[in-house]
Amino acid sequence: PTLLTATSVFIIAFIAAPPVDIDGIREPVSGSLLYGNNIISGAIVPTSAAIGLHFYPIWEAASVDEWLYNGGPYELIVLHFLLGVACYMGREWELSFRLGMRPWIAVAYSAPVAAATAVFLIYPIGQGSFSDGMPLGISG
Repeated sequence: PTLLTATSVFIIAFIAAPPVDIDGIREPVSGSLLYGNNIISGAIVPTSAAIGLHFYPIWEAASVDEWLYNGGPYELIVLHFLLGVACYMGREWELSFRLGMRPWIAVAYSAPVAAATAVFLIYPIGQGSFSDGMPLGISG
């Protein structure tokens, strides 16, 4: 369910998300197709610097418009994606254990999971804001 949520929100936001105030200076940056980007230049713009490292679920915003303006879909996609791929890694380990195999597939899969975690979670935490995270798109 977490990977399905991340994928669904990514597709919807990539097509139709409004511009996001990424720097917290009231100068929105658009990343969706409906706001003039193409497949190459389109991206899910990271959460606003005004949010920082705070967990920003939909129910914390006064309205969905505010949540979209502050880049809420970015956190939702990243956190659901990381949880989903970590759980999938655990599923691979469990399947290999139940089949009496060695867990090398899960061990090999842990490298890209660690890389994604470093880029999408550890680096923004080190910088102090999810606004410093990598945009989710081809050209970023």
